[in-house]
Amino acid sequence: MGDRPGTTVATSPAAPARAPSGAWTFAHAWAKAVAGTSYLPQTQEQLEALLHGLTERLAAALLAEPFDLRAGQRVGAELVAAHIASAEGLGRTVEVLQLRLVRDLGLVAEDAEDRMARLLAAVATGYARALRDRTLDEQESIRRAAMTARSQAERALRDSEARFRHQATHDPLTGLPNRTLFTERLAAAVNAPGRGADRVGLCFLDLDRFKVINDSHGHQVGDALLRAVGDRLHRALDGHLVARLGGDEFVVLVERSAGTRDMIEVAEAALAAVRELTVVDAHELTVTASIGIVERQVAGTSPGDLMRAADSTLHWAKAAGGGRWELYDADRDRRDLARYALSAAIPTALDRGEFYLDYQPLTSLSDGRVIGVEALVRWRHPERGVLRPDSFIALAEETGLIVPLGGWVLAEACRAAGGWSTAGAPAPFVSVNLAVRQVHRPGLVQEVRTLLASTGLPPERLQLEITESTMMSTAAEPVRALRMLADLGVRIAIDDFGTGYCNLAYLRDLPVTELKVAGEFVAGLRSPETRADERILASLVSLAHALDLTVTAEGVETAGQAERLRAIGCDAGQGWYFGRPGPAEGCLAGPSAPSTAAGAEQAASAG
Repeated sequence: MGDRPGTTVATSPAAPARAPSGAWTFAHAWAKAVAGTSYLPQTQEQLEALLHGLTERLAAALLAEPFDLRAGQRVGAELVAAHIASAEGLGRTVEVLQLRLVRDLGLVAEDAEDRMARLLAAVATGYARALRDRTLDEQESIRRAAMTARSQAERALRDSEARFRHQATHDPLTGLPNRTLFTERLAAAVNAPGRGADRVGLCFLDLDRFKVINDSHGHQVGDALLRAVGDRLHRALDGHLVARLGGDEFVVLVERSAGTRDMIEVAEAALAAVRELTVVDAHELTVTASIGIVERQVAGTSPGDLMRAADSTLHWAKAAGGGRWELYDADRDRRDLARYALSAAIPTALDRGEFYLDYQPLTSLSDGRVIGVEALVRWRHPERGVLRPDSFIALAEETGLIVPLGGWVLAEACRAAGGWSTAGAPAPFVSVNLAVRQVHRPGLVQEVRTLLASTGLPPERLQLEITESTMMSTAAEPVRALRMLADLGVRIAIDDFGTGYCNLAYLRDLPVTELKVAGEFVAGLRSPETRADERILASLVSLAHALDLTVTAEGVETAGQAERLRAIGCDAGQGWYFGRPGPAEGCLAGPSAPSTAAGAEQAASAG
């Protein structure tokens, strides 16, 4: 085609034309045009140097023969690689190339405008492809990073859950399974399908007198001992779950017990492991344990039943002195539960007025006159009928309920006695038993004062019966309280004398008014040939009289006993021979004792 002015440069195919020296000027303008269109991690000088190289390649490509568009595509790709990767950056690049490349570099070539347009298209194409590829690569990287992050997060979550699970199911002190894990394993052993014919066993273990170690050596030593005991139990009972339930309590779960003999072997191994010497901070410590064993078939039981039975049995082992195991006994457990139910019902029974008093006369052996009556509490139980004191007094003493119950008995006896009168004879005193806890109460003296004042009962008509063990107390306050009561005029009697400490020294120093001789000695008077009990009684009576004390013999059931007691100088008698416990009216009516031994036997058989 024809030549156009200013565009003709002969270019040999074998020797491409060299780029003009205006390349730096154009690179500077190009850099200025794209600056700020995107983040460029390079200095201005570095950017101009990069674009100078691309300028020379574009110039060479524009003049090359044959004309090759791939050079333009590569330039577009390198722009993206250099982070000039925005629509604005591409637009300014195309604009500056179109307006200034040919002019600034002084390029003259055939079809320069056509070549320039095609070269710009190639640059844009390479730019777009590179940008697309980079976007896809970045998306893939993001996807892979997300997958990696998700995998790492899931792994971290699993590890965290495992750590939390371990912390939640293991004891931090000993590292043994804790109550949570033990409960899960016990429930699985009992409730899993197909396990009904299996047998399961528990050894519930508690260290004996562990509190003494904590108190004497400190909790750090106690904790070290618990760690050592836990480790020895774990090693000695490998194959069975050993858990620490808290404090000094451990439990061993035998999921497939072979029977009682198997459980006893486990318990013996546990006791031996606990007994091993432990050295902590130069302290040589030896401790024992008590173990409650329960073993039974899975069918028909539950985790709660097993734990309750094991706990009860552990208490039996403790009560027997510790350092031993006890086997669960269903009959004994039922009796204990019945006792517990009875003791738990005492407060409600007091509120409902289910208790009442019977009275038994204390009769003078010299003239047959009723000189006093003993108040005896009864319980009119709504389900079990009338209960005698031996059914519930011990329970009340164990639980501390003897204080409110004994307070009610004392108040009711004083109220009743305040209204007694006998024609032409002094009214009898009322005798009330006081439990050890009542005597140790700080407010006992004030309680008695208030009762005497409110009921109008003269102090000399109230007798308080105290056991020998109470009188032997080393505490000063109970003794002081008894002296204060005696100073008021209240009678103080020693009940069941001769069956306790038999220490006569306190009779000299304490305000005792009367001795009530235990019925065991009186029972020996039934046989005329028996002389030992009679001699003992005679000695006690002689001693009491020497100390200005009166003597009442308990358990008198025959005329022969009454006569022999009278002969040795005993002051009064109490028992079925003189009258059975009953309403106060019967006691106040006067003596009704049979006058012959035969009559006495009839009275005894009537009871």
